Amino acid sequence: MNRTKLELKNLVFFANHGALQPEADLGQRFQLDVVTTLAEEIDLKVDDLEETVNYADIYDVIQSIFMGMRFNLIESCAESIADNILERFENVQEVVVRIRKPSVPVNCICDYFQVEVTRCR
Repeated sequence: MNRTKLELKNLVFFANHGALQPEADLGQRFQLDVVTTLAEEIDLKVDDLEETVNYADIYDVIQSIFMGMRFNLIESCAESIADNILERFENVQEVVVRIRKPSVPVNCICDYFQVEVTRCR
């Protein structure tokens, strides 16, 4: 089986997502990875952007959702991004969205908490 993936790694946004009021009021940094698996039928030998998926367009979808809406749960945000990518890009067969939250409201020492959502056709 041949696979082609487009990966957008470590996108950083400042947003007001979170279930707690201070998160909504103050906002915080989030980091996102989005990995898409493209349809096997895509002929990359054609070497034409119209035959594949433009990663700049994927970024626009991510940014629009992440910055245009407010979510209590980063799980809900990740699902919304994944669902929208599948709806918009017919050549995407699978999408994995990871959202990292480095500043968690938990009394611990850690790098981040992360959620991962995988959606397929």
